Amino acid sequence: MSAGVKLRLMAFLVLSAVGIVYIAASYLGLVDKALGRGVDVHATLPRSSGLFVGSEVTYRGLKVGKVDAMHVTDEGVRLDLALEEGTRIPLDSPMYVHNLSAVGEQYLDFEPVDDEGPYAENGDTIEGGPESLPVDEDDLLVQLDELVTSVDKRDLRTVVAELGAMFYDTGRPMQGLIDDGGTFVREARAHEGETVALLQDGLTVLRTQAREGDSIRSLSRELADLTGALARSDHDLRTVLADGGGAAHEVERLLEDLEPTLPVALANLVTVNQVVTPRLPAVEQLLVTFPRMISSGFTGTPGDGYGHINLQLAGEPQPCRKGYLDPDRWRQGNDLKDGPIYTKAHCASGPPYNMRGSKYAPELGSSGESRRAAPGSPAGSLDAGVVGGLGGQQALFGDDSWKWLLIGPVKTR
Repeated sequence: MSAGVKLRLMAFLVLSAVGIVYIAASYLGLVDKALGRGVDVHATLPRSSGLFVGSEVTYRGLKVGKVDAMHVTDEGVRLDLALEEGTRIPLDSPMYVHNLSAVGEQYLDFEPVDDEGPYAENGDTIEGGPESLPVDEDDLLVQLDELVTSVDKRDLRTVVAELGAMFYDTGRPMQGLIDDGGTFVREARAHEGETVALLQDGLTVLRTQAREGDSIRSLSRELADLTGALARSDHDLRTVLADGGGAAHEVERLLEDLEPTLPVALANLVTVNQVVTPRLPAVEQLLVTFPRMISSGFTGTPGDGYGHINLQLAGEPQPCRKGYLDPDRWRQGNDLKDGPIYTKAHCASGPPYNMRGSKYAPELGSSGESRRAAPGSPAGSLDAGVVGGLGGQQALFGDDSWKWLLIGPVKTR
């Protein structure tokens, strides 16, 4: 073996020894102590709960140090923790002893509620209480035994048998469900944006429903009343549905037969209705009074046994002529040619002349400033009113103007 090979082997051995020593010293914390690195803090617990020298110390699950020493005190156990350089643990941080695996291997984990200070420095002590310790194995076994013994064995056998019957021969469907579940997850991941938008819109819908809660509950109650009424009328509804088709066909044929005349009749009835509707009280009274007058119309006949009907023309009041064309400008009755229209015609005389024409008729429902008493009223008599006069039956006689339609033509002065 040459000298160069021996030199290289010697250098390899020296470097290996130095690396092993450094790694071992770093693992044991000797390097940090020698260099003055790290943070040395203390922690107190009611008992060790399986912790030992060398147990890991974590900060929210991330390793930041180890348990360097343990001391028994009157209150429990004091732990010396060797933390890595730069570790910042709040002094009010809760700490818990957890199991790293099912067979034990406990470690100490700090779980602060926030990252705000003050932070633990060299020599500070962080206190823990009973809530920091895990449940003892003895207590866990006792509670587990109590749980098992509290279950009725007969009922448990029934549950197991029913579960067996439920899952019997369901291997392939469950496998398909799992496979389809994977497909569903992939599709959901591919449409993540649409899913997020759907959830946001759903939140808007839920907020709207929360604001309209009273209205929705009222709608539900009214819908329940409606469905209850439908349920109570089930027989009648079934009868309508069963017989309604034939009746509808009969009505359809009737309307087809009346199609040439029915629309015209309805249109004419609309016109009549527009005239009659505002005058319903007068029409009702006419229907009551007219039969009585007809029945007594022949009681005053002369002695010859015949009934006589005559038409008498009265010259009072005089027609209004002032404001109209003079007689010498009137056209002959046999002049049928078109002529100019006299647009300034109006009554310029005023009462007591008979002011005729639509311009002097008041609007329906209005009344004149001066109203004469109608026949039959306590404040008037047959001589109290004269047909015409002020123009418009309603303005002249008020709500009882219908009576003059019957009595006015037969009145004498």
